[in-house]
Amino acid sequence: MPRLAEARKPAEPASERQVERWDRILGAAAELGADTGFEQVQMQEIARASDVALGTLYRYFPSKVQLFATVFAARVARFVEEEWPVEGGDAVEVVGERLVALNRRLMEQPVLCGSMVRATATNYADRSEPQVPVPDSHLYDAVLRTLGEDDPCQERVTAVRMLVYSWWGVLFSELSGRTTPSEARYEIGLAARRLLARDAPRG
Repeated sequence: MPRLAEARKPAEPASERQVERWDRILGAAAELGADTGFEQVQMQEIARASDVALGTLYRYFPSKVQLFATVFAARVARFVEEEWPVEGGDAVEVVGERLVALNRRLMEQPVLCGSMVRATATNYADRSEPQVPVPDSHLYDAVLRTLGEDDPCQERVTAVRMLVYSWWGVLFSELSGRTTPSEARYEIGLAARRLLARDAPRG
């Protein structure tokens, strides 16, 4: 019988050894999730693959939803750290290009991407569940940094938030096969230009 996760917040790693264990768990979840759908991946398999006790896995991640949502946040954070920094060029165009590149990176493993998106959406929507980090904050910071916005006004913050929402929608549509990669590139670029350009129409 599947183990029922308690409604509690995942434990944060506090030591170097715990961080290493945490990283092994995320790596094992990503590796198994790349080949097997969300429903089929079992927590026991992830514990075995990451060489931790099942109880330890549940202490860090009380549910599979929280685990795969954390994998997603970690992947986006790593992309922003390693592949986002771009100097020169039109800032708005750079933002659009980086979001397209992020989609391309995530879609390299569509099965895993589907599990991560599903888990993140579930965790985000179910307010009864303890919330885990979502990738949005990493993207907000990266976009504002690229635009050179150290102290953005509320309108600018709202525009960036709307762009991130648009990115989410395009990623979901591309993942489901309703949008082609070329359409996704055009739509993300258009959203960036319309929402971030200083001469964009105001409501």
